[in-house]
Amino acid sequence: MTALIEAAQAPEYPANIQLVISNRPEAPGLRKADALGVKAICIDHRDYKTRTDFEVELDAALRAHQIEFVACAGFMRVLGEGFVKSWSGKLINIHPSLLPKYKGLHTHKRALDAGDKKHGCTVHWVNEGVDAGKIIAQSELDILTDDTPESLAKRVQASEHALYPAALAAALTGS
Repeated sequence: MTALIEAAQAPEYPANIQLVISNRPEAPGLRKADALGVKAICIDHRDYKTRTDFEVELDAALRAHQIEFVACAGFMRVLGEGFVKSWSGKLINIHPSLLPKYKGLHTHKRALDAGDKKHGCTVHWVNEGVDAGKIIAQSELDILTDDTPESLAKRVQASEHALYPAALAAALTGS
């Protein structure tokens, strides 16, 4: 999120980050966004009886703020079919693996346990499947012999910070 906000500060960048939404009131991203001058709100999913109720409120907030495109970053909830269809072609996500490998959670440990030599991150279009949308861009790095899930996560996160702004620009401009 911070990498996207900082990239968008460049006059030639094709996005203007208008709003950060978290479903967790304690999310550090809310404070970071606010410190960077971006409106930040929380829509706590625990306040809603159903996923659909939460997503109706999420959709309403996006539309109320005239948001045209959504870039998920650290939003750890699977979005339902109705929400995804409503935002089709305007909704991307970043995932810490070289999709289609290691969809879901614990990607770094899974890559290490499998003995992989390469790992990385992927920006993809969000569709109804979990981490199953068309790939926009990937960044690959070598797995080091002394990597732990934590050290690998740290290196992948640095790669994400470089990849996501470029991939968002590509998604917006079609390049």
